[in-house]
Amino acid sequence: MSIGTRGDIEPFLAIGEILTKNGHKTLYAFPEQYCHLIPENESKYAFSSRFLNLIEGEDGKIVMGGSMGLNKLKAIVRLYKEGMAVNKILVKEQFNFVKKEAPDFIVHNGKCNYPLLWHLSTGKKIVLISPIPNFIHYVKGFGHTGFSFYYGEFINKLTYKFANFGLVKTINDAQKTLPSSERKVPKKIIKEKLFAQKLIYTISPSLFTKPKNWNSNVQVLGYHERDKQLAWYPEENLIQFIEKHKKILFLTFGSMINSNPEKTTQIILNVLSQLKVPTIINIAAGGLVKPKNQSENDLFYFTNQIPYDWLLKKCYGIIHHGGSGTTHSSIKHGCVSMILPHIFDQFGWNNLIVKTGLGPKGVAINKITEQNLKPLIIDLIENITYKSKAKEIAEMMRRENFEKELYEAIIN
Repeated sequence: MSIGTRGDIEPFLAIGEILTKNGHKTLYAFPEQYCHLIPENESKYAFSSRFLNLIEGEDGKIVMGGSMGLNKLKAIVRLYKEGMAVNKILVKEQFNFVKKEAPDFIVHNGKCNYPLLWHLSTGKKIVLISPIPNFIHYVKGFGHTGFSFYYGEFINKLTYKFANFGLVKTINDAQKTLPSSERKVPKKIIKEKLFAQKLIYTISPSLFTKPKNWNSNVQVLGYHERDKQLAWYPEENLIQFIEKHKKILFLTFGSMINSNPEKTTQIILNVLSQLKVPTIINIAAGGLVKPKNQSENDLFYFTNQIPYDWLLKKCYGIIHHGGSGTTHSSIKHGCVSMILPHIFDQFGWNNLIVKTGLGPKGVAINKITEQNLKPLIIDLIENITYKSKAKEIAEMMRRENFEKELYEAIIN
C-alpha cells in the first residue's frame, strides 16, 4: 500500500515481486495513475487521484519550484488545507480496501495513515517502508525530510520532533473519518506504536549506515528494484548520438514538475550549450520540455521514454531532481551526480551526494541561474575524483544482495 509519486510506488513493486516469488498472494493499492505498473496477474486497488492532482496543480508547481516569498507561502497554506481534506478521503479508501480484502499483514509507506490504526484494532502485522533515511528517526547531520535545509544540530533535532508531532496528529485525526464502530485509541498509544513498529529503510548501506542510536526494530536493508521487462528498443538516432559522444550527461527530473518548465529548461540548456556538453534530456513528466525554438543539433537528444538502467551505464553523469530511486540507480551505474532539488528529501540526498564525494552540491530548482549553474556543471564533468568515487561505490552496491534479509524482515 503506497501513496505518492512514482518514486513512492517503485519500492513496493519490488517488494511485491519478492513476496510473490516466495509464494504469497500480493495485493497492491496505489494511486490510480500508477496501477498500470502492477503486474497483470496481480490484484489491485486504485486510490483516488486527488493526491497527485494536488501536486500537479498550480499550487503544487509553486511549492515544488519556480516561486519564492509570499506567493510560495500562500501556496503552501492552500496546499495544506486541501491536503487535509484529501487525506480524509484517502483514509476512507484505505479502510474500505483493507475491510474488503482482509489481508494477513500490510506493507506500507508513511503517507498511508490507516495501517497503524488497523494494527492497533486487530493486532495484525504491519511493516513500514521508507526509501529515505530521515523519515521519523533522528539522523545526525540531516534535518527531517519535511524540511529543506540543515539548520544546525539543535534545530535539526527539533525538526524531527515537530514533524513527528504532525504525523501522530494526522494519524489520530484519521480516526475521525472512520465508522463509529471502529475502536478509537489515544494519541499517546499511536505515538508509542509508531516508533515501536517494524520499519525498514530501503537504502543502500554503501550510502547510508544505520545510526547506532536506532533501535533493533529499525533496519537498513538495501535498495531494491523490480525486474523491468519493457518492450523498448532504442531509436537509431539515439544509438548514433551515444556512439558519437564520449562524455554524455543525462538530464531528468523524473515525475517532478515546476511552475515554469520552459524557463527552467532553457537556463540549463544555455549552460550546457556554452560548455558543449552532449546531453540526453528526459521530458516525460513535463518538468523539462523541448523549447519551441530549439532546433535539432548534435549536443542534445530529447526523449519521453527511456529505461534508466539501459541509459545510465552509457552516461558519464547525471543531473536530476534527487529522488531516492534515481539517486540509487545513477550511483549503482557509476555516474557522477548533481541534484537540483525540488522538495523534501531531495535536499537530503543533495547533501549526501556531496558528503559521499559523488558530485557538487546542486542549487534548489527555484534558485538556478546560468551564473550559479555553470561552475557546478564544469566541476561535475571535470573533477575526476567524483568519477573514481562513483566507480568505487557502484562496485560496493553491485555486491549488495539484501533480498533474503528483506523478505525475512517483512515476514518474521
